[in-house]
Amino acid sequence: MTAPAAIVDSHCHLDFADFDGQLDEIIARATAAGVTRLVTICTRLDQEPRVRAIAESYPGVYYAAGIHPMRAAEEPLVTVDQLVALAQHPKFVGIGETGLDYHYSADSAAIQQQSLRIHCAAAAEAGLPLIIHARDADDDMAAILAEEHRKAPFSCVMHCFSSGAALARAAVDLGFYLSMSGITAFPKSGELRDIFRAMPLDRILLETDSPYLAPPPHRGKRNEPAFTALTAARAAETFGLDYADFARLTSENFDRLFTKAA
Repeated sequence: MTAPAAIVDSHCHLDFADFDGQLDEIIARATAAGVTRLVTICTRLDQEPRVRAIAESYPGVYYAAGIHPMRAAEEPLVTVDQLVALAQHPKFVGIGETGLDYHYSADSAAIQQQSLRIHCAAAAEAGLPLIIHARDADDDMAAILAEEHRKAPFSCVMHCFSSGAALARAAVDLGFYLSMSGITAFPKSGELRDIFRAMPLDRILLETDSPYLAPPPHRGKRNEPAFTALTAARAAETFGLDYADFARLTSENFDRLFTKAA
């Protein structure tokens, strides 16, 4: 039996309670589906030791850490020095997730923007990619990323991209990457698929954002890294590519961005 083509889940949350006591099985199912590497994301720094321990326990698991924009007003601002210090760990591969979320947390927009700028500076200093969460904040997101990138260049992925075409183009024009989640496999996501289809193939990544956003036929249930393969299959169709070719291209893109996990 031929092994499935190797793919990467560039963004998941293995420390969340949804996976408690099940990580061996979760990783095994991911491997069986061809998901050879995963990046588990820490969204609050008091959880960093737990996320780091998960990455240290599994050869193909790496991690990133930052303060999620929806938590930016709930805990002290992180410093550039703190993030750069964390980045010295061999399995720490990215800064974030950070970003702007005006859908749920518009009242904390100012502190979110301050936090985002700190993470941008840390990504530039550490030489690691920034991991961005953006929701209902396209104009501010494009402006801040462009401004901070002019100050000190950094690489970046727009994680779980589901914003408008203008932000997609602005990100790609800065040399950034766009990540396809299970949302892109939803039947009513045709407009989002059109945005991705118009983007260069060498700027596309895959992710689950698990335990959230499971692709069909698991929509509404717990997502897990193995389901990256389902998103990849629908995405390959979107780009008119064979699954194996799309898997290879997105894995190469991941290697180019997340150099410590290559």
